[in-house]
Amino acid sequence: MPSRVIAPTIGFITLIACFSLIANHFGVTVELPAALSFILLLAPYWAFGFGLNEWLRNHLRNKFLTPLLLLTAYLVFALPTGHFRWDMCLGMAALVLVISLLLQHADATSRATPDWHDWLVLALLGISVDLHFFDQAWPIAGFTGLSKLLFVDAGLYGYLVIRPIGGIGFDFRATLSDLGIGLREFLFYSPIAIALGFVLQFLHFHRTLSTPLAFAAGWLFTLFFVAMPEEIFFRGLMLNMLERRIGTNRALAFTSILFGLAHFNKRTQYFNWRYVMLAAIAGIFYGRAWLARRRLIASSITHAMVDTVWSIWLR
Repeated sequence: MPSRVIAPTIGFITLIACFSLIANHFGVTVELPAALSFILLLAPYWAFGFGLNEWLRNHLRNKFLTPLLLLTAYLVFALPTGHFRWDMCLGMAALVLVISLLLQHADATSRATPDWHDWLVLALLGISVDLHFFDQAWPIAGFTGLSKLLFVDAGLYGYLVIRPIGGIGFDFRATLSDLGIGLREFLFYSPIAIALGFVLQFLHFHRTLSTPLAFAAGWLFTLFFVAMPEEIFFRGLMLNMLERRIGTNRALAFTSILFGLAHFNKRTQYFNWRYVMLAAIAGIFYGRAWLARRRLIASSITHAMVDTVWSIWLR
């Protein structure tokens, strides 16, 4: 095994062990088909963070159809458990293929310049995930979000392999600089969020004595399945591409507003304007963290800290 593969492999096995412990800690029972499906979707997500895209660009001949292999994760879960649905399977396959087709055509016509193909891809990904179109593909407690992970993999493949626009900053090899930037922006945002959140009666303090283990478990889960996916979409892709069109400041403001609006239906049946406002302000600080070194792990650290502290003590 090449030396450059050993560390990511050990890291992946360790990560799986950590998530297994987290599931046990929260009393989540995971059957084998669901576990295998999860691992199959987590593997490319992890591997892209260690440079898998470079190998794929150099060795793949048919880049267009390859992402259909992501559907294997659905089949491994759905067929043995009796949860297979043609509408879910064909819908996810069609979306993956449309994304690949759009990005393949865009790469042939406008290399590094974002165009309508890119905006349509972002719209398809964003609407499908935010409106939970495919949550019922994995209709068991704790796993309805796997469709989002599938589309994260498809988006990463699209923009790292088919149409490598550059500047995304997706890398799981975190540095001390990433940690420092992420914590700095968290500390900058916290007093604003706390003051405004209590004034708006959005935040409510809970006298909970969380253990370090519980905090670490919540933070790790949030980092991988909430913060990083949203940072890929809003900072690595949207802010990255808008900046090339309208400049850094306007792109940061516009992306932050859209990030806030993406939370309009959270914790409410209608329009949660308090959540939208605080999320939009948070988006500015997440964007600042990404812009500092163009590293998604930095903004994801900020994001995960905000969400974890909020969910434990201020929800």
